[in-house]
Amino acid sequence: MSDNKTSDGALVRVERVEKTFHRGGGDIHVLADLNLQVPAREFLALMGPSGSGKSTLLNLIGGLDRPTQGSVTVGGERIDLLSDRQLAQWRARHVGFIFQLYNLMPVLNAERNVELPLLLTHLSKAERARHVQTALAVVGLSQRAKHYPRTLSGGEQQRVGIARAIVTDPTLLLCDEPTGDLDRKAGDEILDLLQALNREHGKTIIMVTHDPHASARAARTVHLDKGQLLEETGK
Repeated sequence: MSDNKTSDGALVRVERVEKTFHRGGGDIHVLADLNLQVPAREFLALMGPSGSGKSTLLNLIGGLDRPTQGSVTVGGERIDLLSDRQLAQWRARHVGFIFQLYNLMPVLNAERNVELPLLLTHLSKAERARHVQTALAVVGLSQRAKHYPRTLSGGEQQRVGIARAIVTDPTLLLCDEPTGDLDRKAGDEILDLLQALNREHGKTIIMVTHDPHASARAARTVHLDKGQLLEETGK
């Protein structure tokens, strides 16, 4: 994904976005008239209490959901206007997702887990293997490529998850509580890795977290509450 920016200079632009879910005959308003801009190569943290809309906003930026109103533009493309098929193709090309619980396939070893996103591409088997080796080297797990998730520590499993997220070389990495299931030492190692991906590899990272220790690693922190941005904190 090239760093195509919107007319205002942002890689990601969320404009007047509202999100409403219908539950039990009623409406739940999760996001209200929300605006956010994220420059290319920024490391941004989204903080807020449970139910504030952090993960919903992340899902909208990643094309996993659509806004009820408003627009979401990434790399100059209005992703909220794409069809379901176009959106799936866009996600596969442009976004790497990192989850709290790793979401690894237990029957596949580390390198096979990392290879999964590449199966949606036209790369040859040899090309896929090279991409996988590179991604595992970046996260420091080359020697664990043949190991299965059950034989890896939590921190190592998350590293596999990060390798899977970066194997297609996306510009945008979306992280939902990436250290939430780890102890402090393992969590710090994951945050070190995310900072390196941002600073050394130029990845734009948006990270949802409830942990101030984690958000302190980001260049900027935005706070959400009741579906609205309250404040921004720069480093």
